[in-house]
Amino acid sequence: MILFLKLLLAHLVGDFLLQPKKWVKEKEKKKLASSKLYLHILVHALILLLILEFEKNYLIGITSIVMSHFLIDVVKLYAQQNKTKSYWFFIDQLLHLSAIFLVTVYYMGTDFYTFPFSTKEILLLAITLLLITNVASIIIKTLIDKWNPENKKEQDDSLAKAGRFIGILERIFVFAFVVTNHWEAIGFLIAAKSVFRFGDLTSSKDRKLTEYILIGTLLSFGFAILTGIVYSQLKQLI
Repeated sequence: MILFLKLLLAHLVGDFLLQPKKWVKEKEKKKLASSKLYLHILVHALILLLILEFEKNYLIGITSIVMSHFLIDVVKLYAQQNKTKSYWFFIDQLLHLSAIFLVTVYYMGTDFYTFPFSTKEILLLAITLLLITNVASIIIKTLIDKWNPENKKEQDDSLAKAGRFIGILERIFVFAFVVTNHWEAIGFLIAAKSVFRFGDLTSSKDRKLTEYILIGTLLSFGFAILTGIVYSQLKQLI
């Protein structure tokens, strides 16, 4: 269990936290000729070595994950098109998780030394926080990007960044409310956000923008609530 959590945390850090958007764009443009593709794989290798505490017994697993990650990314880069990017995003992540699962099964029954801070509870919390922040932002954007209103103005760039951080904060709050069993506070948060958003949406008179924001908000709250429930259940099991 602890090995799977470590490998999953390493994947989330490498694929979501330490992969800038400009790297993704360059990889999509240059594919195998992109230096960012190899830098991305190197980052993954270093994170795996670090999180597995440079334990030599894991070298086969680390090598397998790094090589499979490279191959999966290359296949995705050449197979995806503008209309299928969202589908390939989820296929890509599913294949990466499958590779992590297989490596975990390969090492099942082994018990190598780990640092004291590498507990299941700490790893699970770190993974959960990554899921409701960076990972959730990318997943939600991937899901609703096709409905993104095309008539956005140039000054909306700062608002888009503000909206991202607002989404992260609201998911953190919702997650905290769920794990502390304060469900009524979620209703208050939804009401508060609705009040602030109502004026902006009314003045804009843009139905598509209203629906776009509503879908994003529901996905954000739903993701945070589901993550909170799963985290609470897993915490009791481990």
